[in-house]
Amino acid sequence: MPRPISATIHTEALRHNFARARLAAGDARVWAVVKANAYGHGIERVYEGLRAADGFALLDLDEAERVRALGWRGPILLLEGVFEPRDLELCSRLDLWHVVHCEAQIDMLAMHKTQRPHRVFLKMNSGMNRLGFKPARYRGAWTRLNALPQVEEITLMTHFSDADGPRGIAEQIALFAAVTADLPGERSLSNSAALLRHSGDALVTHAGRLAVVADWVRPGIAVYGSAPDHPEHGIVHWGLQPTMTLATRLIATQDLVAGDSVGYGSTFTAPQPMRIGIAACGYADGYPRLCPTGTPVLVDGVRCRTVGRVSMDMLAIDLGPVPEAGLGSEVTLWGRSSRGTWLPIDEVAAAAGTVGYELMCALAPRVPTQAA
Repeated sequence: MPRPISATIHTEALRHNFARARLAAGDARVWAVVKANAYGHGIERVYEGLRAADGFALLDLDEAERVRALGWRGPILLLEGVFEPRDLELCSRLDLWHVVHCEAQIDMLAMHKTQRPHRVFLKMNSGMNRLGFKPARYRGAWTRLNALPQVEEITLMTHFSDADGPRGIAEQIALFAAVTADLPGERSLSNSAALLRHSGDALVTHAGRLAVVADWVRPGIAVYGSAPDHPEHGIVHWGLQPTMTLATRLIATQDLVAGDSVGYGSTFTAPQPMRIGIAACGYADGYPRLCPTGTPVLVDGVRCRTVGRVSMDMLAIDLGPVPEAGLGSEVTLWGRSSRGTWLPIDEVAAAAGTVGYELMCALAPRVPTQAA
């Protein structure tokens, strides 16, 4: 019999969350962001749930080939653009749109021989300071691109650094609006946090007139059932549903007396007699080793807590809230239990001092995963 741990990807939840993003997007077209193998869910497993998208946004050519192999004939956007000149050959063959964020990528396009001009997204560094042209150089980059016969259309793009916090997007969007005010082309704005928290802010005035309307938005983490601004808000607040469930079963129980310790390093000591369960899940499965005693977990749908240190293949759970639990009882590490209760991945991530993105992407290859 195989080890009882497994992950389930919930297709209907993906559809629901994407519909929620589209509702927030208004008239804008919506990318389904499937970078990092669809945030750890698997591109092939999420495809059916995200087919309502206007396009798929991702990072590398392998992912783009996989989306095309699934039958997608609509837009595909390379969010970091190309990395070397020969990448442009595949962009031509697969009809890929791609971001341009530096002069070297313009140079590559200028040397590229193609019968089909490319659709490019010119990225402005409006404050994130990762990729993109600084505002003072942005219009010059646009002029260079616009003069190339290899370029068919230029979409204007930026990325917000603080959409999930109190600083917000006002400063960056005002800068973007000022620099691009009279440039033609569509605009691509808004990750999950900007879309859910600031969708009204995407309509701003500059010099007394309407300056920016997003034509494309790029929701990512919200589509996968994680709140982009946790812990200020959870998924229930945003009307989202968990899309990944990591579940296992109890493979042993132990009865402790006061003073007994649990796990490596004896980091937890029983303050009184208690019963614990041992679940078949550890950091080799992608569960964070940094999760301390008290991290939430569901046993037979009932909220419990972990105790002691997470080991490679196992973790311990206080069974006080579920005295009837025993060998074979269902353990939900995150997601939805068979009893209908939810444990948002954000709560587990917060206990580990990280974000839901990392837990999704860290799901180990040894965990059997299926779409449902």
